[in-house]
Amino acid sequence: MRIPNEKRRGRLEMNMTPMIDVVFLLIIFFLVSSHLAKQEAHAELDLPLAQTGEENREAQQRRLTINVSQKGGVPIIAFGARVVENNKLYNQLKREMERAKGGLEVRIRADRVVPYGVIEPLLVNCAELKIWNVQFAVISRGESGNKSL
Repeated sequence: MRIPNEKRRGRLEMNMTPMIDVVFLLIIFFLVSSHLAKQEAHAELDLPLAQTGEENREAQQRRLTINVSQKGGVPIIAFGARVVENNKLYNQLKREMERAKGGLEVRIRADRVVPYGVIEPLLVNCAELKIWNVQFAVISRGESGNKSL
């Protein structure tokens, strides 16, 4: 049997490869999730102009952004980036309401060419589900230029 020699033994080193892998995965996760969060509120819409109104401050409730646009005369309603059909609108709103245990804030971002008839079912469904905090995203026409509210 061989007796271990203390001189032959090198220094004890830690393998940093797993830690570097985890850090890179976290960086990728946060980049992707922040991109998706920005995408839902920055859809290409031509918002209507408002003469009056206030900018919304930090809300305590969960916010749902609904983007309403129109392509080729067909209205498109999207919850963030997910397109929702008109016949499933009530059920989807109900699911979102159940997820938001403390209440739900709905922000409607509608293109200015979308007729009110497309927006009305959204408002009726919100009223039926007792979602009272409904806001419209508009562009303010002030002296300091265009500002999204």
